[in-house]
Amino acid sequence: MASTGMAPTSAGGKPTGNTAFVDTLPEEINEMKIKDEKVEKEMEATVVDGNGTETGHIIVTTIGGRNGQPKQTISYMAERVVGQGSFGIVFQAKCLESGETVAIKKVLQDKRYKNRELQTMRLLDHPNVVSLKHCFFSTTDKDELYLNLVLEYVPETVYRVAKHYSRANQRMPLIYVKLYTYQICRALAYIHGGVGVCHRDIKPQNLLVNPHTHQVKLCDFGSAKVLCLYCLSSIVL
Repeated sequence: MASTGMAPTSAGGKPTGNTAFVDTLPEEINEMKIKDEKVEKEMEATVVDGNGTETGHIIVTTIGGRNGQPKQTISYMAERVVGQGSFGIVFQAKCLESGETVAIKKVLQDKRYKNRELQTMRLLDHPNVVSLKHCFFSTTDKDELYLNLVLEYVPETVYRVAKHYSRANQRMPLIYVKLYTYQICRALAYIHGGVGVCHRDIKPQNLLVNPHTHQVKLCDFGSAKVLCLYCLSSIVL
């Protein structure tokens, strides 16, 4: 990514003699539409067999079936692993029916408890927070139960973008710094004041970036906790 430049102009609209350039937003950012409409999510967690993270593996699950809605079969083909840690694994997959690319976060589920991340994600609906499409459970030969969160796929992170500029021995354009900072603050204002959630793991790796629109989305609510508004007022990030 590179910043674009525009020559300074005088009051009459003509370029001045100053050859300095200033950062300006690319056209795709100016055209980016951010909406706050809430969309009601009806998600039913079904159980499928198999591990499902190998490249080319097909995962078939169903959604709907509640409140008189018809059940719909959805198939995902695993493509590649994009993240891995003590929490579990995140892999990129493609919906065979629509061709849409998604990210599926797979975590081991303790059958005795509800998954707190799933409960938190169901509360969230904001353009700067990664959205949960639906979820399903999968089992293995060892009778292990895994929760699979189907999330929107965003290809880059703030960490990788910053590393790109660092390796090139360049500064990130100030316009990007401002744009990313604004969206991060917007996401935090929403989860803190809107739904009373503390993320507790804010870091560049958990800030997704669309490289075409530069829209930022906060992700990974595995450490998040729903708190009362009084408790949130004393949080120091």
